[in-house]
Amino acid sequence: MATAEGRATNEIMHRPGLSKSAVWRCQECTRKMAPSDESGNVMTAEKTTQGFGWRVYGLGVMALGVVCLAWGDFDPGQPVPKAFPDRTALAYAAAAFMLVAGAAVVWRRTAAWGAAALTAYYALIVVILMNGRVVLAHYAEFGTYSGICEQLAITAGGLIVYAASARMDAALAARLTRLGQLAFGVCALLFGGAHFVYMNLTAPLVPKWLPPTQEFWAYATGVGHIAAGVAILAGVQARLAAILLTAMFASFTPLVHVPMLLADPSSHWIWSENALNLALIGAAWVVADSLARPRR
Repeated sequence: MATAEGRATNEIMHRPGLSKSAVWRCQECTRKMAPSDESGNVMTAEKTTQGFGWRVYGLGVMALGVVCLAWGDFDPGQPVPKAFPDRTALAYAAAAFMLVAGAAVVWRRTAAWGAAALTAYYALIVVILMNGRVVLAHYAEFGTYSGICEQLAITAGGLIVYAASARMDAALAARLTRLGQLAFGVCALLFGGAHFVYMNLTAPLVPKWLPPTQEFWAYATGVGHIAAGVAILAGVQARLAAILLTAMFASFTPLVHVPMLLADPSSHWIWSENALNLALIGAAWVVADSLARPRR
């Protein structure tokens, strides 16, 4: 063995005059001194804590799947050409997959499998294949990048959940977690930028009764996104920033998305926006949980 436990054990075994019981006690002492995970494996680094956010994340992906099943179509954030062969059948398959994988994330025993499946699906199929084509066709439009970041944020949440729940070396888990945090931080920056670029579309979404003005809150939330993204990327007050970002996403549901749904309950896009916002709440919450003090 190349671990400290192995070296200590070898030294103990070769000391003259030690009984078997003394060797056993020394081995036990060595194992207790080394950090280990719940299964007793010696850890080379610390894994992050996993709070309640992973369940909200799973419920958000399930909601996206349910909406797609109800309409028999792909999520608006997963653009597939209308003329694509067997498009409707593929839409139902993708919706069923999101529903099952999201449910797997919610159940702790299958969380790692569900998160791995969602991460692979969103990274390879949604971000690269589906939205990559859109980026190539509309690379000069800012909305293209903020749109793809909605899907990338879900990908980042899945990656962090996988790193926290799968049985793997803690050092690898830490690297995957940081990769997910960085990706989510970039997404927050572009979300905030979209508020400024498309102020004419953002401000009308703010309730008119909310003082002082709709434009004020459109700018304020844009600044909040950017500040949170910078904090997460720089690692300065990152957890506080992720918590505040989660709270801001959560406030969008009663202030923006539910009123839109009540005004037009037949809109597939509005239902998808509500489900997407729930998934983003879960992803931001997962990031906040991953930035908590590591467990030993």
